[in-house]
Amino acid sequence: MKRLILMLVAVAVVLGGIFGFKAFVDQQIAEYFEDMPEPVVTINAAEVATDTWTPRVRAIGSLAAVQGATLSLEAQGIVQAIHFENGARVEAGDPLVDLDTTLDEAELENLRAAERLAQRELQRARGLIERNDISDSEFQRRVAEAEQAAASVEAQDARIRQKSLRAPFAGELGIREVNVGQFVGPGEPIVVLEALQPLYVNFTLPERRLGEIALGQEVSVEVDAFDEAFSGEVTAIEPRVRAASRMFRVQAVLANEQGRLRSGQFARVTLDRGDAEEIVVAPQTAIRFAPWGQSVFVIEEDDEGELRVEQRLVETGERRGDLVQVLDGLEPGERIAASGLLKLQNDTPVEITEDAQPDAERDPRPANR
Repeated sequence: MKRLILMLVAVAVVLGGIFGFKAFVDQQIAEYFEDMPEPVVTINAAEVATDTWTPRVRAIGSLAAVQGATLSLEAQGIVQAIHFENGARVEAGDPLVDLDTTLDEAELENLRAAERLAQRELQRARGLIERNDISDSEFQRRVAEAEQAAASVEAQDARIRQKSLRAPFAGELGIREVNVGQFVGPGEPIVVLEALQPLYVNFTLPERRLGEIALGQEVSVEVDAFDEAFSGEVTAIEPRVRAASRMFRVQAVLANEQGRLRSGQFARVTLDRGDAEEIVVAPQTAIRFAPWGQSVFVIEEDDEGELRVEQRLVETGERRGDLVQVLDGLEPGERIAASGLLKLQNDTPVEITEDAQPDAERDPRPANR
């Protein structure tokens, strides 16, 4: 019994030492973190400002030729002559391609000879009918034969014309798909012809924009190939909204007087929809986007004069360049964190630097453009 008591006392002493040591370590760690200085995050700062923006509708679309076609022939045959250069400009009616018509021309001469014979027979029949030497039915047969011969000549002449391709309208040619001596069939593509002045720009808008678009409204179009905007005018609005997408189509016309734009180009379309108004703006880099909403970190001084951030929910609107419209949550003149948002949380102490300041321009342009 005495030995059991001694063993229990020894166990209690050992366990007490272990728990006492752990409590001492935990106390020392807690005191260390309490005495450790709070880390300061270095950020860039931006000031909430006001700007004058004209309300706009933006869309993406593509350019299309007012007139454009892939030209082909109605007849088949061997290419005898090509009358154009790749990329050349042509006028309506200019010859482009001729097929070999040697056999067709010979057949045409044969039919013309038959037509001349039928006409002589008809002239002879007219003299006979006046003297009542032939019946009226015989005379009508001669008239029909002459008409059939003339029709055969016209049909053969039309078949020959089908073997000659001419430009249906003025425009610019593409790269030809055939060569001299090549056999081509009906409908086989020969060359693309497009009229590039003017050009259509086709784009779609959501149904909520239907009341903001009108015929004659001016549009501004930008393409990747040129660092400038091209002006146009809305000429057509589709009369229905597509049920599947709730979108409707709009078409505008660009003059393209210098012919620099091409059909098929990707286009960014902008339409002004009202008078300019003053709004509150902030850099996009200052907005933290999250599933539950957008927020910013407002920079304020505490009672000790130290800079700290306060997280605040905001409502944002349209974006232009590096800026975003702030509809609610900020006032002009307030300072907000413009970088380092991932390192921030509410009441974090901060230090402001001017190094690597994020851009905040309405219409940024790359240095190489």
